[in-house]
Amino acid sequence: MHRFTTFALGVPALAMAASLLGGCSDVSPADYRGQTPALALENYFNGPLTAEGIVFNRSGKVIKRFHVDMVGTWTGDVGTLDEHFTYSDGTKSERVWHLRRLPDQAGQRPYEGTAADVLGTARGSADGNAFHWRYLLELPVGSSTYTMRMDDWMYLMNAHVLLNKTVMSKFGFKIASIFIAFHKP
Repeated sequence: MHRFTTFALGVPALAMAASLLGGCSDVSPADYRGQTPALALENYFNGPLTAEGIVFNRSGKVIKRFHVDMVGTWTGDVGTLDEHFTYSDGTKSERVWHLRRLPDQAGQRPYEGTAADVLGTARGSADGNAFHWRYLLELPVGSSTYTMRMDDWMYLMNAHVLLNKTVMSKFGFKIASIFIAFHKP
């Protein structure tokens, strides 16, 4: 009788767990198809912009705030985004992205990018008002440098505001998350 009860209770629980796991999948930029305003990096990241951001540790506590002044310039499908960061602790850093829009694929607008502190090439795509890309970032911490996996999502709210959420991970574990609000005059 005990085996039957365990089996009878275990099958529905297993089926429920399988359906929940089966329902878990990565969100795709295509999920935002038709959402407006449409995000094209060459339009939004063209000219001067500013941003305010916060970094959360894995527990959700804010560990750093920052301001970014940047200028984007595009010639055709090739762009440069020159970013200057000022952190709440007074430190400063820079990143220069070299971006390229690739030919459309399956209705999405793919992009790739490189920067001095990015290992290899960042790759992603835009669809509707969303953009998603992933890359490996060399992150200096004290006298060490760590390679972090960056999972970046951007959402164009209107002609002036773009919101960015990034999850930073190492060995599959979330280390930190970043929230940035970009403003274009």
